[in-house]
Amino acid sequence: MSPPPSFFSTPAIDHAVAGLGAGTISVLCVQPLDLLRIQLQVATSAPVSRNPLKTIWSSLNKIKAEHGVKGLYRGVGTNVAGNAASWGAYFWLYAAIKSKIFDSPDPRAPAPPMTNLIASAEASAITALLTNPIWVVKVRIFTTKPGQPGAYRGLWDGLSSIYRTEGWRGLYRGTSLALFSVSNGAIQFVAYEELKRLCYDRKRKRLGIPATDPRPGNDRLSNTTYTIISAAAKLTAMTSTYPLQVVRSRMQNHATTHIYPTIPVCIARTWGDEGIRGFYRGLATNFIRVLPNTCVTFVVYENLVWLMRRTALSQRTKLEAVEAS
Repeated sequence: MSPPPSFFSTPAIDHAVAGLGAGTISVLCVQPLDLLRIQLQVATSAPVSRNPLKTIWSSLNKIKAEHGVKGLYRGVGTNVAGNAASWGAYFWLYAAIKSKIFDSPDPRAPAPPMTNLIASAEASAITALLTNPIWVVKVRIFTTKPGQPGAYRGLWDGLSSIYRTEGWRGLYRGTSLALFSVSNGAIQFVAYEELKRLCYDRKRKRLGIPATDPRPGNDRLSNTTYTIISAAAKLTAMTSTYPLQVVRSRMQNHATTHIYPTIPVCIARTWGDEGIRGFYRGLATNFIRVLPNTCVTFVVYENLVWLMRRTALSQRTKLEAVEAS
């Protein structure tokens, strides 16, 4: 059986392009909430309110009052660069690694969960190493004010400033935690792939569609379904790995590097000063920020992949018709 057609030279590149597009669009949709999430994670003072929605609303209004709408989009260029690069690299690596370790006579057969787990973990680790410097700059931009001494003007200014003053170690601050956090992506993608497979199987059984039928639409779910399964997968992964994100943000924040010089010190001080709640600071905001971000990312990604696959299939069909005539 012939493999599914690809728009570019390989399916992995299709996935990379779809990831770039999805990462860019998702950042533009939820930038203010992402900015607020980072600020809440690195904060050590008590939140404005125990009501997360009230905290979010009052904090966003405060940023807008002090810096205008532009303040809500501070660092958006860095965020777009990091998110687009991360998702593009991740989806390319994920597809490429999975195709290497899953050898099946049927190229359309779904990979088993263990294959998805290994591919996701490896892709997450490599992506974390490639993009960590961008995330260090992002955290520092998000936690400083535009006119503040030492505030970075943008991504390149941040990267060059950190390299001059802190060297490579500064650019890769928090990398070990990022590597620990690959479990987040691994859990998320195993859950997502399994939920997607179950939904595909249910759709095919309901409509009586053979699994080998390559016609466009047979391998596509509704946007509502993509939204639900991506949210469920992300919730599962996020609740289990969120403390690592808090520790990582606090270590990468330039203003608190003297307070949290190492991972053990950061964990001990967070626990001693704030207890278990300290490790879940900003979690409610993160739910509100990450779920829309995740849903937008996966809906855009799945639609772009499907559009490229449908276009490639149409081109292949036309070419075969010409060759047959």
